[in-house]
Amino acid sequence: MNRIAWFRLPVAAGLLLALTFVIAACGGSGASESEGVSGNISIEGSSTVQPITQAAAELFREQNPEARIEVGGAGTSDGFEAFCKGETQISDASRPIDVAEEVPVCEENGVEFIEIPIAYDGISVVVNEQNDWATDVTSEELKTMWEPAAEGKVNRWNQVRSSWPDRPLDLYGPGTESGTYEFFNETIVGNEEEANRSDYEASEDDNVLVQGVAGDVNALGYFGYSYYENNTDKLNVLAVDGVKPTPDSIRSGEYVLSRPLFIYVSTDALKKNKAVEPFVDFYLDNLDKLVLAAKYVTMPNSLEKEAYEQFEDRTTGTVFNADGKPKGGDLETALKQSQ
Repeated sequence: MNRIAWFRLPVAAGLLLALTFVIAACGGSGASESEGVSGNISIEGSSTVQPITQAAAELFREQNPEARIEVGGAGTSDGFEAFCKGETQISDASRPIDVAEEVPVCEENGVEFIEIPIAYDGISVVVNEQNDWATDVTSEELKTMWEPAAEGKVNRWNQVRSSWPDRPLDLYGPGTESGTYEFFNETIVGNEEEANRSDYEASEDDNVLVQGVAGDVNALGYFGYSYYENNTDKLNVLAVDGVKPTPDSIRSGEYVLSRPLFIYVSTDALKKNKAVEPFVDFYLDNLDKLVLAAKYVTMPNSLEKEAYEQFEDRTTGTVFNADGKPKGGDLETALKQSQ
């Protein structure tokens, strides 16, 4: 795969400014409890979740200037690798922790964690704004583009759908350490373990993918919903199997590429690092405002309540099975059963 090595864009200043006014107007939940907090927090993981966590960190630091919070976006898998070694206190994730491969590493290193769902995302399949031929795509057509057998062979639009023009098909997507890559590969290609084609422009930074698709009229790419919503003037989003990603279709699961987003919090860090608990409290107290400002999709109140209780009760471990499905059939049931 070709890795794009362009600049990393910071969280938009407008987002932080808007959040500052919104949270201040609403009383700034968690502000008084966290006043005067100091300490260092290291967070790594999903570039999809990064805008939410980065905004939370910036706003928390405004109220607590002695707190130092580093938020990386290297990808979900890299985030879990660091987290399970005890190198970070919080891990951002766009998929559940892997029961077979990642949980044993955490256990081996004595890292206990609290799994907290924070929002919903709908992986958005996008094209350049000047693309006037593609408005929708099927899961099967996406598989035709992205499966390993397509490498070096499927490289023109009309090879995927005969009514599309005979133009180059330039693909942009996340790298292999990304939870978005893994979820898309499992859902569309049908095999999480087998890598999809490698002859595409790859980056762990979704801002870079946005820039790539926005600058290439022949492009098709995929990344988190927020990155589309923040760039609607540059990109067109495709309906997948007849459904476009919207807050309602993502929250209901009607959109096929819908998924929950998470943060994972180290219980050892909660005991030893005095900044972690007030930061997570601040994060969860202001969750809906952060999620909406970052242009992701809020959870139903009932699910949000269960997620908060996971943290309040210090419920450790994952509520997902080895196949990545929640125990009990749905996430809310799984959380209730775990408490």
